[in-house]
Amino acid sequence: MCYHTATLDEENLRAFLTAYGYEVYPYQMYYHADGFNMPMLPVTTTEAPKKVQPGMWKLIPHWIKTMDEAIKYANTLNAKCEEIFEKASYKSYIGKYRALLWVGGFFEANHPTKNETIPYYIYNCNREPISIGCVYNNWINQDTGELITTFSIITTPANELMAGIHNDKKRMPLIIQPADRDKWLGKLTKEEINNMMKPLPDGILAAHKVSNLVFKKRVDTNVPEVLEIVL
Repeated sequence: MCYHTATLDEENLRAFLTAYGYEVYPYQMYYHADGFNMPMLPVTTTEAPKKVQPGMWKLIPHWIKTMDEAIKYANTLNAKCEEIFEKASYKSYIGKYRALLWVGGFFEANHPTKNETIPYYIYNCNREPISIGCVYNNWINQDTGELITTFSIITTPANELMAGIHNDKKRMPLIIQPADRDKWLGKLTKEEINNMMKPLPDGILAAHKVSNLVFKKRVDTNVPEVLEIVL
């Protein structure tokens, strides 16, 4: 599943998206963002379909009241497309609250054997930004009154490339292609949403091996070295 990603430099994303009418607000750039740390990443929502603003990676439903509760809440970093209309955490939101997460790429683990892990970095062949389909909720922290956009990455079955890399669970993030971005953020029926939640065709993504540093604990993994090719 997709728990690790990398954002683009803010100025690079702004330079790319301005031509498409997007307004990009400041956000932190990550060489490696670990979803379990609930980072704030650049997203565009159905409520503001031409703005890129920070959102917190981990959808928090309305019945969670405080950040302490949110941290302990079930893992909602990813939402399986096959279950999204049934799961309590998502079913109230997917019909109206969909988002795009803007990244440079994402990391997945390959397991050649039971005890061996080889990390890969996956990105667009043309190095353009990747827009990942998400479901979100505008959550209110009742301790502070703060309103936070919180989101989950939607996942689909893997395409051929990703099945070879993510060979244990064979999943991949829902990647919305450029021609479909406006549609994803528009008004859609349940049937139309389901029809869009499909694996990305092969030939669009590339990948290379990276250092095991990306999955290490208790060290700083947000460094350029996590993106370097390992032969």
